[in-house]
Amino acid sequence: MRKIADIQTLARIFMTTSIRKYFILLIGFSLSISLFGQTQQPSLKITHLTGDFYVFTTYRTFKDKPMSSNGLYFLTDKGAVMIDTPWDTTQFQPLLDSIEFKHKKKVVLCIATHSHEDRTGGLEYYKQKGIKTFATEQTDIICKERGEKRAEFLIFQDTVFAVGQYTFQTYFGGAGHTPDNIVIWFPKDKLLYGGCLVKSTDASDLGYLGDADTKQWSTTIQKIKQKFGQPSYVIPGHQNWTNKKSLNHTTTLLRQYEKKNNR
Repeated sequence: MRKIADIQTLARIFMTTSIRKYFILLIGFSLSISLFGQTQQPSLKITHLTGDFYVFTTYRTFKDKPMSSNGLYFLTDKGAVMIDTPWDTTQFQPLLDSIEFKHKKKVVLCIATHSHEDRTGGLEYYKQKGIKTFATEQTDIICKERGEKRAEFLIFQDTVFAVGQYTFQTYFGGAGHTPDNIVIWFPKDKLLYGGCLVKSTDASDLGYLGDADTKQWSTTIQKIKQKFGQPSYVIPGHQNWTNKKSLNHTTTLLRQYEKKNNR
């Protein structure tokens, strides 16, 4: 009887080991498909930046190509704070769900950094969810004129916000990508959220210029550099955000644009 039991035990171990190997092979195969066979971007990507800070990325088509759009959220004792809203309208709720599932926190505040849809698109949706939404007075004027989504509360000048254990500052350095673009500075972490005023080092041009002030843009970037020194992190509105030299790259692109257009 003991020999039979031993054989049965060995059989179970063999089967368990075989199943385990099968699943390892299956997972490896799935990862291979994901890495080498997948051509479609994820709808929502959340990446840890540092400490309590996370970059969320959604995607839309721009110039017939998929373009990433970056936003930021961070965690406080009072809840999560979101900077800008998803560009992809289908991701308004999934982002909230992801934050609550991942961190067990609800979003309590959202600030839009300028009047374009990739920053303001979710303001009304989040307002209906009971989230306090903010934009500058200048952004609100533009949104109202264009019939775009608007924030519930207005920022009338550069403002320091305090939420839980964090303080952060909104700053308007001047026109650039739009007449109303602001940046947000987190002094403790030396983190600059530049939004679409700042171009990723992956960018080969200045992108959409329908509302841009290309003459003022360089001056605005210089003001930001003088005010905040050398940030440890710089988050542009689109494309890769891991290179902190985005401010200098934006200036380079502006020089190229001016040279090309004889300005």
